[in-house]
Amino acid sequence: MDIKQYKFFFLLISLYAFTATAQNPQSPTDWANLGKYSTENKKLMPLTKHEKRIVFMGNSITESWQYADDFFSTNGYINRGISGQTTPQMLVRFRPDVIELQPSVVVIMAGINDIAENTGPIALEDVFGNIVSMTELAHAHHIKVVLSSVLPAIDFDWRPGLHPAEKIIKLNAMIQSYCATNHIVYLDYYSKMVDENKEMDKRFTADGVHPNLEGYKVMEPLVMEGIKRALKQKK
Repeated sequence: MDIKQYKFFFLLISLYAFTATAQNPQSPTDWANLGKYSTENKKLMPLTKHEKRIVFMGNSITESWQYADDFFSTNGYINRGISGQTTPQMLVRFRPDVIELQPSVVVIMAGINDIAENTGPIALEDVFGNIVSMTELAHAHHIKVVLSSVLPAIDFDWRPGLHPAEKIIKLNAMIQSYCATNHIVYLDYYSKMVDENKEMDKRFTADGVHPNLEGYKVMEPLVMEGIKRALKQKK
């Protein structure tokens, strides 16, 4: 096990222990965690003339991805995932963590923590509305969008008993239909990672919610193809 894999293994152990009790305790002064990436954002070099910057917006599934292997560093992708976040939090920080970075493409993966009610109960229609709002903000700033499906899950260690499987299917259908109607790239992780019980295939996860290294290996070629398709779209 090399140092990168060791760090990812340690992160997953810490993450699973953390989610057994709670996710992302809210700061009383920074509810959306605007401060997490503020320093890194300021350190980013200005875009070069032909640079195609790619930003990933998401939660712990996105944040942990950068520690799984060298996928982000090799491709020069920018990770702006924050563990435990819900769509209203992502919407609040979408301007500093996406728009102001001037990417060509943003990959948005959101919704699982809303279904887990991390920031309180919320209707699926409102979750979907927040995802649409992020998409509209991106388009208003000439940023192309890849919308990801929510990964399969049948329970949450940190908030058991919510029966999320059918809600995930319904939210994914809403996102997929919106993408089809508006010519947006829909990234279908779900069908590649779900088993016959509507949960994540055990080959790809240790806790039923977060991908392990094998799970991310399934996701990587899919998202790269999605980014490629988005870059080819006309403005």
